Amino acid sequence: MKEPLIFAMPKGRIFEEAAALLREAGFKLPPEFDDSRKLIIDVPEENFRFILSKPMDVPTYVEHGVADLGIAGKDVMLEEDRDVYEVLDLKISACHLAVAGLPNTKMNDVAPRIATKYPHVAAAYFREQGEQVEIIKLNGSIELAPMIGLADRIVDIVSTGRTLVENGLVEYEQIVDITSRLIVNPVSYRMKDERINEIVEAISGVLNKETTMK
Repeated sequence: MKEPLIFAMPKGRIFEEAAALLREAGFKLPPEFDDSRKLIIDVPEENFRFILSKPMDVPTYVEHGVADLGIAGKDVMLEEDRDVYEVLDLKISACHLAVAGLPNTKMNDVAPRIATKYPHVAAAYFREQGEQVEIIKLNGSIELAPMIGLADRIVDIVSTGRTLVENGLVEYEQIVDITSRLIVNPVSYRMKDERINEIVEAISGVLNKETTMK
């Protein structure tokens, strides 16, 4: 048997939506696949292996070739800027990156502080706006930063906006729309092009069908 095709996938919502998309595209993923707590899951029926990781780590695994393919949010792709091929917009886990903060407040005129998990994206955005800001990198609970006076604004993912509302924050500016993308290691694309193209075509067929039905 040939060596398995290896996917890197983030846990959580993207994983669930990506698994559903792969099933709809005709790939046989066992029912227990969704509920497994393993970090490496083999699917011998399809000769697939899945590595489950933090979202930010997916492009790293694909770039370094420990995974042939990966599924990563566009937010991660913009922040990480890894040497991978982005071959397909999967149209799942739609959300957007936004600037948010406490209502009816202005940013400090002198070196306003921006808290975010996306320091490169945030810095580039405010640079394009002609604003000099101090970026504070946080790894979680970004909404807390304006509430405790750590930052004037945050840059974070917004899906329904419920988290902002529950924490008394408002959205000020939308930066970019986000969906999940299928990414491929460049060497894998050359060495395993036939198998990878089969997967891309199968998923594209599902996406095109859904687009036609809308």
